[in-house]
Amino acid sequence: MTDHRIEKDSMGELAVPANALWGAQTQRAVQNFPISGLRMPGRFIRSLGLIKWAAARVNRELGLLPADVADAIESAALEVANGAHAEHFPVDVFQTGSGTSSNMNANEVIARLASQRLGRPVHPNDHVNMGQSSNDVVPTAIHVSAALGLTEQLLPALNHLATVIEAKAKSLESVVKTGRTHLMDAMPVRFDQELGGWAAQIRADYQRVAGVMTRLSALAQGGTAVGTGINAHPEFGVRVAAALASKTGIAFKPADSYFEALSCQDTAVELSGQLKTTAVSLMKIANDLRWMNSGPLAGLGEISLPALQPGSSIMPGKVNPVIPEAVAMVAAQVIGNDATITIAGQSGNFQLNVMLPVVAHNLIQSIELLASAARVLADSAIEGFTVNTERLGAALERNPILVTALNPVIGYEKGAAIAKRAYKEGRPIRDVAAEDTDLPAERLAALLDPAELTKGGIKG
Repeated sequence: MTDHRIEKDSMGELAVPANALWGAQTQRAVQNFPISGLRMPGRFIRSLGLIKWAAARVNRELGLLPADVADAIESAALEVANGAHAEHFPVDVFQTGSGTSSNMNANEVIARLASQRLGRPVHPNDHVNMGQSSNDVVPTAIHVSAALGLTEQLLPALNHLATVIEAKAKSLESVVKTGRTHLMDAMPVRFDQELGGWAAQIRADYQRVAGVMTRLSALAQGGTAVGTGINAHPEFGVRVAAALASKTGIAFKPADSYFEALSCQDTAVELSGQLKTTAVSLMKIANDLRWMNSGPLAGLGEISLPALQPGSSIMPGKVNPVIPEAVAMVAAQVIGNDATITIAGQSGNFQLNVMLPVVAHNLIQSIELLASAARVLADSAIEGFTVNTERLGAALERNPILVTALNPVIGYEKGAAIAKRAYKEGRPIRDVAAEDTDLPAERLAALLDPAELTKGGIKG
């Protein structure tokens, strides 16, 4: 038995691995693009399968495809969408800029599976790709895969993270700590206030990302090669969007302008920008956690993150903030992905963007990384950290910046002198203020109560 079989396309014959479901056009791509070893994301292949399923169903409804052929294509396409044949999608991310190789990969795999079911040939172009072009299929797959990633992964993960932060804040609402600006001691804040800021960031990120869904749900399908809809039934795009909406529960619809949908990737660029903002939020929270956990003796030592693994191959007993570090690396990757997507978005030449595969890869990766990082940050760092109240109290007691609360009573200059003396002598601000002002001890205690200072306003 030979290890290869001979397949034919419009350019001639080509040897293909005997057990491969793909055909000649996919094989040409495998040989032409041995570049990265990175394959198109599974969520993108899933979306291609859904599009081919919807197209076959619509073409049957329109009387353009025999029912038995459509049935075979639909069954095969759903298998692809469900990940049953992932190993038969070998095309590198760095391929033809339209993603034609990946579209033909799907057409060939689905055609071969359908042919096996039907017992007679199903053509990858004439049947599976009927009414379609790579130029509308691939932009549609980018939107579908990103919309699925948001609804199934990222938006639920952001909601989970915000909920965990809010619960943690509620449990620490009575705990006061030293605030910091410029990494220097500042006026007191409560833990619930500090964490509430984090939660508000994540809630805002949720809204930003969700706000892109209206434009993400607009699909290029129906525009075919250049946006005119050549070779597609006039109702094809509308019906495919409706079929995808019914299958996924996402309100997909045809793009208002197929020319816009094919020629640019502005929605992907917009979404990537919101993902970058989310990454910046996660980086901020991760770094705050690392600072608060630093030490435990020579750093801030305000909290103790869960001890998850040994932190050093040489220093016994060392435990590192591994989860915030991992999240920070995810944030860096997403920010880098956004730079790539931004450049790729500029590569729309006339009727087609020609960096579609790298847009798909980076956009899907960013969605999936952020979703996983948000859940790990919530469940393995924020939910389980403990607060070192003695350390917090000692720092508050020595914080000379508390003198700010005396400004309305004794003035800025006098307050500055007291703060400098307290810092120089390493004494509580209350003791120095008692010596350098005529304020009664009871009033000083009230004015300098850290918990009261977290409520804002002028203290009388």
